[in-house]
Amino acid sequence: MTGRNAALAALMQTAGFSHKSLARAVVDSATRSGQNVTCDHTYVTRWLKGSIPRGDMAQFISDAIGRKLGRQLTIDDIGMGGAAVSAVRPELGLDFADLPQTAAKTVADLWRADLAGAERLVHSLPDSAAWNSASLRWIVAPPDGELTRTGNRAVGAVDVDMVRSTAHAFSMLDGRFGGGHARRALIQYLHTDVRPMLGGKYSDAGGKALHSAVAEALLLAGWMSYDSGLHGIAQRYLIQALRMTQSAGDRLLGGSILSAMSHQATFLGRYQDAATLARAAYTGPGGALGPTMAAQFRAMEARALARLGDERGCDLALAEAELKLTQRTADSDPPYIAYFDEVELAAEIGHCFRDLGRSAEAAERGAGSIFGDGMNNRSDFFATMVRAESYINQGEIGCGFQIALSALQLGEGLKSARCVQYVREFQGRITDGMRRAVEFREFEEQARDFRLWQKTGRF
Repeated sequence: MTGRNAALAALMQTAGFSHKSLARAVVDSATRSGQNVTCDHTYVTRWLKGSIPRGDMAQFISDAIGRKLGRQLTIDDIGMGGAAVSAVRPELGLDFADLPQTAAKTVADLWRADLAGAERLVHSLPDSAAWNSASLRWIVAPPDGELTRTGNRAVGAVDVDMVRSTAHAFSMLDGRFGGGHARRALIQYLHTDVRPMLGGKYSDAGGKALHSAVAEALLLAGWMSYDSGLHGIAQRYLIQALRMTQSAGDRLLGGSILSAMSHQATFLGRYQDAATLARAAYTGPGGALGPTMAAQFRAMEARALARLGDERGCDLALAEAELKLTQRTADSDPPYIAYFDEVELAAEIGHCFRDLGRSAEAAERGAGSIFGDGMNNRSDFFATMVRAESYINQGEIGCGFQIALSALQLGEGLKSARCVQYVREFQGRITDGMRRAVEFREFEEQARDFRLWQKTGRF
């Protein structure tokens, strides 16, 4: 029991509901949904005192009041948002919904549950079957119908631009400080500001633009959650982002989301899943695919194949990625993929060659994979740490340890579980013989002062 539900009381007064008439309307709402519920005036009294009903009852209440008022209400509008958290399903967000409105409700429930710290969602492990099902559904699903809505809040081009601009600002913070820095703030923004937009009033064209913008924001939420080590909620955000691109008719953005899923799958050791997702990203957009996106998708496939030990497949995918990147022009691809350039590709190649055991090539290609602009610290950290590994794998431990110190310096301001994992992998490549060397003792003395080294709890 919480405090008095003022929002529910105000809506009941506006709609002209008594306790008994609302109870009857709730029963009718449940019946229309194919459910039988028990409800009388005493239930309403408890709700007004702050009680949160179980199951779907909160949705039936919002539907009943909304029907009387002639507009759609959410469970947040009636002051019962907590109901979605208490009744959250473990599979929430793993389905590729049949209808756009179902996807909109799902993301609202995900944001709410995430902010409430719903353990079984936020800290769960990804489900390979969900990746496969979502990618297949996206490829074969027919286009959605019109997205026109008649909600009580008009949503226009300026609102869509606001969503995109805000997501871009969070993306800049993500690259500079890691996903753990502002992830929760992004989810709070989406829940507070974007959720009402999805239930607003817009034309078909406006709805498609809105769903595309929300898909981009969900993609970022997925990346930041993944970078924070919250893989279950990250997978759910990415699946729902993919569903939003279906509503928007945005096949290119859908490909980018599948590529992000591939990246996460590789990180988690699901290499065959990762290769399949990258191939779906490449084939799904069809003739709309531009050269920059094609290069990025092939690079993701190469990352997975390198981990699988498929050297020939990896080399072929990288060769195509390099060729495609030479074909790009200023307007050949969407703006959101502009980040992927020769520097990014060099970093991907460095990862691949390291994983294939071709350390000399990894060190050589890695030299061109550093931005050094202060805005891409996490990317620079990853690339620098891969170079450090490449050198110690060749036996050039002095050079490798020196480069690793540079990486740790870059990582000082990063809140990123991925960065911690990179340090752990680097530590795992340090042999007993290397530990006895004077170069390691000098390195370790300096390394222990850095946050990422301390977080591993090793040595």
